[in-house]
Amino acid sequence: MKRAGKLLLGSFGGGVLLGAALIAGFLYYNTSPEPSKRSEDGVIIKVRPGENAPEIAGELEKENLIRSSNLLIFYVKLMGTGGSFKTGTYRIKPGETMTAIHDELIQGKQHLYPVTIPEGWTVLKIGVLLEKKHITSAQSFYKAVRDTVVLKQYAIPSDTAEGYLYPDTYMLQQNFPAERVVRFFLDSFFRKVGEIYPDYKSLSPEELYRKVIIASIVEREYRIKEEAPLIAGVFYNRLKDNMSLGSCATIAYIITDIERKKHPSLITYDDLEIDSPYNTYRHKGLPPAPISNPSAVALRAAFYPAQTKYLFFVLENPKTGKHKFTVTYQDHLNAKNLYIKSK
Repeated sequence: MKRAGKLLLGSFGGGVLLGAALIAGFLYYNTSPEPSKRSEDGVIIKVRPGENAPEIAGELEKENLIRSSNLLIFYVKLMGTGGSFKTGTYRIKPGETMTAIHDELIQGKQHLYPVTIPEGWTVLKIGVLLEKKHITSAQSFYKAVRDTVVLKQYAIPSDTAEGYLYPDTYMLQQNFPAERVVRFFLDSFFRKVGEIYPDYKSLSPEELYRKVIIASIVEREYRIKEEAPLIAGVFYNRLKDNMSLGSCATIAYIITDIERKKHPSLITYDDLEIDSPYNTYRHKGLPPAPISNPSAVALRAAFYPAQTKYLFFVLENPKTGKHKFTVTYQDHLNAKNLYIKSK
């Protein structure tokens, strides 16, 4: 009995030692390797479609992010998460444990990239930028902004979301579905409009669309933000008096976004004769759609235009962007001639 007891005690003690060794080994291999080869910002890891756990574990070990790929593979089998790694781009930070990295890849906590959409950019430019940043392809984006389901859900009375893609800095995943990118932009637009004009939902989609079109033109005309409401006021006054808007910005839009030519250094008299519904010199009323994606400054100007009698404006100082606003055509011509003589 005593002998058996000793054997039993010995077996139990050996199990404890073995268990302790396994735990100690796991704790060691679960810690982050020495960070000598890694940047303080971490390492970018991409999990591609179809990659399995051994491939991902091998990449992590290669980048010195985990001590043992075999232990990660064992852990994946133990947890039953072999097919649960989310494809995408991840930034693994220094000091992360193997289990923490595993959980991060399983939960899909992807690295986000900052993408800044400049004020006044059009769909064409935004698409090129998104492709350059590897967010989504330009063609996928162009298709998404014309998605009839999306346009209907956001009550946009147009065949494109141009004008509603709010310019801002967004944190986006690479290889992201274009439709979801567009929805991010649209959600941001309506949040901003709600801040500017809280009662905007009382407007019909067509009424809001008119304001977006005006804002898109104001965006391409103003350079000093204090003048944006004055410019918007001029356009509203001209519409009220059944005059053409006469906006050079719409001519530039025709040349760059419809004809796909370089941005003109100046607008010529020949340009003013271009046959297009966007030519606001030849056609009265608003153009058929927005010519840019306006900022908060331009949107606010469209909702709250300056109440003046101005019907004209012309650039007065090309360095500062200051305009001269006038009521009569003769005063406008005088201001224009004065500007020409000053050059």
